[in-house]
Amino acid sequence: MFDSLAEKLQATLTDVRGRGTLTEADVRAAMREIRLALLEADVNFKVVKSFTDAVRERALGADVVGQLNPGQQVIKIVNDELTELMGGAAHDLSFSPRPPTVVVMAGLQGSGKTTATAKLARYLRLEHGSSVALAACDVYRPAAVEQLIKVGAQAGAAVYEQGTDRDPVKIAAWARDRAVSEGKDVLIIDTSGRLHVDEVLMTELAQIKKAVKPHDVLLVVDAMTGQDAVAVAEQFATVVQFDGVIITKLDGDARGGAALSVKAVTGKPILFASTGEKLDQFERFHPDRMAQRILGMGDVMTLIEKAEATYGEEQTAELERKIRKQEFGLDDFLEQLAQIRRLGPLQSLLSMIPGVGKELRGTKIDERDFDRIQAIILSMTPDERRHPELIKGSRRLRIARGSGTNVQAVKALIKQFEQMRKVMRQFTQGKMPDLGALMRGGR
Repeated sequence: MFDSLAEKLQATLTDVRGRGTLTEADVRAAMREIRLALLEADVNFKVVKSFTDAVRERALGADVVGQLNPGQQVIKIVNDELTELMGGAAHDLSFSPRPPTVVVMAGLQGSGKTTATAKLARYLRLEHGSSVALAACDVYRPAAVEQLIKVGAQAGAAVYEQGTDRDPVKIAAWARDRAVSEGKDVLIIDTSGRLHVDEVLMTELAQIKKAVKPHDVLLVVDAMTGQDAVAVAEQFATVVQFDGVIITKLDGDARGGAALSVKAVTGKPILFASTGEKLDQFERFHPDRMAQRILGMGDVMTLIEKAEATYGEEQTAELERKIRKQEFGLDDFLEQLAQIRRLGPLQSLLSMIPGVGKELRGTKIDERDFDRIQAIILSMTPDERRHPELIKGSRRLRIARGSGTNVQAVKALIKQFEQMRKVMRQFTQGKMPDLGALMRGGR
């Protein structure tokens, strides 16, 4: 996400950072590059002007111009203003002190609203321990109810539905009463979308709001539609009061204009972002962390949170024991690869590591390499996985044939694994490992 914008901003700010002192002309030249980068990223032109004016005004202050090594100060200003542009602090739902908290999902057809409904349900169940029910009130789109039943089950949420023959306003009211009687913590109502903002859609939403008195109305917008997404949000804001935004398909938007514009245009914060097709590719939106990722500073906090959610304490303790006892085998290696893949797409994870995303900019990681590694390891016998030093000659050939690879690939994997085990042993012995050798694959 934000790939092209991040590349241009980082290049501009690298030039700024490299200057010993900054003149007013240097600042204005940098602002021109930043303005062009934002416009190319499909950020609303009024937002671009306001943003660059704010950065310029601060950067031309006495604390920057004429001072030694001012580059870091300018980068901090850009980071601060980007954070503010996207909403400042992270926002959360308005949970009711008397359950259920009722959330109404609104948006155009094709924005990913029904899937976002299930993702939010899963998030609330896992992160807040909430008992969640979903109300199927999209009675117009073919198979919408069936889709919600399917993804709702995957998310671990109850789905309240009465088919497609009833008035959606009555379904919503019935679902709220049922959520109360069944003691649900949260009820999320999936409403009907349209191909464009129209009076019928707005009237129905207003009627549902009146019937269920929601604590939150969330607008789902598709990041891939760029400025159209912002225009939709602006239209909704003028006729239907909503409380926050869920932005979907953010992983597919290399420009990021919608995410950077929607808060400034509507005044409503982005609460959550959908970063992939899977239900677990959904996260709370942190403007400060997103700004840091755009500027190549990484996002260590999100990476840590993802890891903590994926690795259990018992798993971590057992892994540490095996490493210390030098019992870490290829089965364990395979499990660690699976855990890494559960964290999300590798390209996205790289952007969370400070500096790495910039250094590897433009590098495409082929996730099929993981499949090849898995095939090679699964073609080994249990004894070979525990003792890879046994794998020589005919064993390599057998494994290569069984995995659909070649002998060279098998040899390379074993060599890299042995190098990794060597590094692990050095860590457990309190020594500083030769990371250069590891990066060279032990050559």
